[in-house]
Amino acid sequence: MDILDAKVALITGAGSGIGAATAARLAVTPGVGGLVLTDRDGAALEDVAARLDRPGLRLSTHTADVADEAAWLALEPKVRETFGRLDYAVANAGIAHGEPLDTHSFEAWRRVLAVNLDGVFLTLRSSLRLIREGARGGAIVVVSSASAVKAEPGIAAYGASKAGVLQLARVAAKEGAPERIRVNAILPAGVQTPIWRAVPFFQQLVQESGGEQEAFDRMAAMTTPLGRYATSDEVASQIAFLLSDAAATITGAALVADGGYTL
Repeated sequence: MDILDAKVALITGAGSGIGAATAARLAVTPGVGGLVLTDRDGAALEDVAARLDRPGLRLSTHTADVADEAAWLALEPKVRETFGRLDYAVANAGIAHGEPLDTHSFEAWRRVLAVNLDGVFLTLRSSLRLIREGARGGAIVVVSSASAVKAEPGIAAYGASKAGVLQLARVAAKEGAPERIRVNAILPAGVQTPIWRAVPFFQQLVQESGGEQEAFDRMAAMTTPLGRYATSDEVASQIAFLLSDAAATITGAALVADGGYTL
């Protein structure tokens, strides 16, 4: 594969969960020759990068807070200098929080929206700029959540942030379409990722059940018609599809991948 023809993908939140699985999936995708990986956990990010290293794949890692505008303004020229192009982006970085509205702290509200909503806005802004410069078209996937369309107690900040990024993806799809830049959202429900460790209910369930897998199984049995949660690898494959030419006429779509949770 000619290095000049190799496509380059940017993935936020690449240090764990869906982001790490997506990086691994794209690293072996034909035609992809470069990955720009960001995460606020530098050690986890470097560990992911070390596992992905293979001949012909160029990797660039950046430890940064996805909601830090200055970090994005610094990253854009680095992508230009290192790769000279950007073709794909996956706006994946996010955090979880659970708290009833009447006791919800404003500090927690702002923290969740800063990462989940501001971070996606900044990812989209930089990615659209870089993809447009190449004038070759491209594709972006925004990782939203089934919580964007289904209300549950205690998810005010998380649900609002994920609903916001769903609308951002739609706006970006309209704006990018004239230049053949497709933008879609994926809405997973239960996925077995480390983000659950920040949810008090899950921590309690782990203690009661005897382990994380047992806790995941119990939650899936309670809420998901298919009776199981998705793995990060399964969601990564769905993201790869939305980025691929197999989805060439799909833009502005919301792929609900929830095992039937929203039915």
